[in-house]
Amino acid sequence: MRRVLLSAVFALAACKTPTDKPAAPAQAAGRGATAIDPGQQIASIDGQPLTYADLEKEQKDLATKVKQREVQFLNEVYELRKDALDNLIAKRLLEGEAKKAGKPLEKWMQEDFQSGISKPSADEVKKFFEEHKGDLPPDTKIEDVTERIEKVLQSQQGRDKFQKLVGDLKERHKVTVALAAPELPRVEVAPVGPVKGPADAKVTIVEFSDFQCPFCSREVPVIERVLKDYAGKVRVIFRHFPLDFHEQAQKAAEASLCAHEQGKFWEMHDKLFASQGALEPPKLKEYAKGLQLDAAKFDKCLDGGEKKAAVEADMKAAGEAGVSGTPAFFVNGILISGAQEFDKFKEVIDRELARK
Repeated sequence: MRRVLLSAVFALAACKTPTDKPAAPAQAAGRGATAIDPGQQIASIDGQPLTYADLEKEQKDLATKVKQREVQFLNEVYELRKDALDNLIAKRLLEGEAKKAGKPLEKWMQEDFQSGISKPSADEVKKFFEEHKGDLPPDTKIEDVTERIEKVLQSQQGRDKFQKLVGDLKERHKVTVALAAPELPRVEVAPVGPVKGPADAKVTIVEFSDFQCPFCSREVPVIERVLKDYAGKVRVIFRHFPLDFHEQAQKAAEASLCAHEQGKFWEMHDKLFASQGALEPPKLKEYAKGLQLDAAKFDKCLDGGEKKAAVEADMKAAGEAGVSGTPAFFVNGILISGAQEFDKFKEVIDRELARK
């Protein structure tokens, strides 16, 4: 039997430092599940106590490591429960539809639901092949992969139909969900840097990014959608975390701040992410001319390393917040790590707006 599950799998993607080593302890607001009394005794030697404070004094990055594990654990537990609840709701709703048809759920799925999924047309297969042939070996012919493409398209058609059906049934049966998301630890990150959105926005997103990181460029349209869908309610602040193994990222970060000095940070931001394969200083200067910046002023800023200290300050702040890879986002201090879908931001933002 083919089982249709209401589940979506998101691959967490990020540019990571080679050692993925957390930096200095993060300063957190509020109490999390692992909050402890620093003075509590946890061992003794010859009657002399050892406390939690002794642990953190000896291992400087312990607080950051604990906080990161706590966020990961709380999110994983919540996602497990949320996925299980989504599947349970879908199953109950579909059982109701099958009962009305006088059939067991399995038979209804096979005869009523699956029968409505059609074989894709030759034009649909061709369009899919043209859109994805860059990911295939150069000598691949369409007839070699037609059957695989048909299965992919039918699977997508089934998922879309299933999600629409369940969505319609939820509305019809007035489904409500009261499963509470976890109260995650918050990290204080200064909202310093180029900004989009109003100063009085209820939600502040501080983004640490790297212009040479492919996962960071993937998030550009996601953040644009966040700003559009939550206009007036969210502001985004961009901060830099160029990774050591991205050789051109440091100068690209400096170039963006040189452009910021002339009021065109976001234009340069978009150009750099769109040109990740060409971020050498001569190219950066070409981009500045294309944006109609004062070329002499920009070149002096870039060549003289005038923004190097500002980039390093961002990197220090990222390290203190426990950032070890890019992109990393702090939504009112709540960490969202790696490239994520819009729905992940929506979930956190909606929860934050409801708190106000």
